[in-house]
Amino acid sequence: MMIQTLRLTVLSSVLLSAAVMAADKPNVMILATGGTIAGTGATSTTTVGYTAAKVGVERLIEAVPELKNVANVKGEQVFQIASENMTNDHWLKLSKRVNELLAQRDVDGIVITHGTDTLEETAYFLNLTVKSKKPVVLVGAMRPSTAISADGPINLYNAVALASSKDAAGRGVLVSLNDQINAAREVTKSNTMTTDTFRSADLGALGYMVSGKPMFYRGTARKHTTDSEFDVSKLDKLPAVNVVYSYANATRTAIDAFAAAGDVGIVHAGTGNGSLSTPVKAALTEARKKGMIVVRSSRTGTGITARNGEANDDELDFVAADNLSPQKARILLMLGLTKTQNTKDLQRMFMMY
Repeated sequence: MMIQTLRLTVLSSVLLSAAVMAADKPNVMILATGGTIAGTGATSTTTVGYTAAKVGVERLIEAVPELKNVANVKGEQVFQIASENMTNDHWLKLSKRVNELLAQRDVDGIVITHGTDTLEETAYFLNLTVKSKKPVVLVGAMRPSTAISADGPINLYNAVALASSKDAAGRGVLVSLNDQINAAREVTKSNTMTTDTFRSADLGALGYMVSGKPMFYRGTARKHTTDSEFDVSKLDKLPAVNVVYSYANATRTAIDAFAAAGDVGIVHAGTGNGSLSTPVKAALTEARKKGMIVVRSSRTGTGITARNGEANDDELDFVAADNLSPQKARILLMLGLTKTQNTKDLQRMFMMY
């Protein structure tokens, strides 16, 4: 009887200790969307030609038992897709779910596992539509989960540690891969294969992850999250906006096709400082006169597309993208068009976000 009582006392003490330890840790929700981090290859050396989005969120969590040392982690499978298949509808669903979770007192941060191809776009969309200062961190991998030296587990560990940190709060949506912390607005995938592909070429990383601890060296000056004017909670679709890429001998065919399809806006990824060839300028001018909003951006990958630089934006009634990439300019234009079609107001948004 005494032995049984002793065992019960020890068990109760262990359970109480575990409960206290759990209460001391932040609660992080992992929302899984698929991608390479959840991919599998035919062999352990398969790093191209693998199948993305095969591993579920629970297996991702089980593969990194160290997560329990930094947070109380739960998982939810939101989508299971390769990120080249990400759509506006996916973004709306994901943003609404993130906001629902962050409104709960028992959720301290969110990690979103994502394919790397469009990770920067999803991050920027959330940066403009999440209504909380709690950390939101996007993470992916360049090697599938079955590969030798797969980068997914350490990336996921760092992302959870970052989302658990009070230092990450209020900094907007963050992207964490390869031991680096980048801002959603500024980061882009810069290499097709290497693990250091995510770079903020213009302004640099915000900081680093060192032994599971964030080291921040700067912030981002542009408005985001709780300071954003965009609200998607009541939206079930976004305005039709597409990107047209410029090159030598570019024609007006794509622009005319998008205009005929009824697109509300178009982003021109121009050469240099967003310059316009003669046929492209003519097509965009006609499209604007018919009501389509035109944003000039650059295909170069870095630098500012200056207003009234390579084109007279005031005269043409165009909008300049500032230093947003074409794919991110498209996101801001879509969200801007849910508020206004006034080009002056849209230009204000491009200088603010």
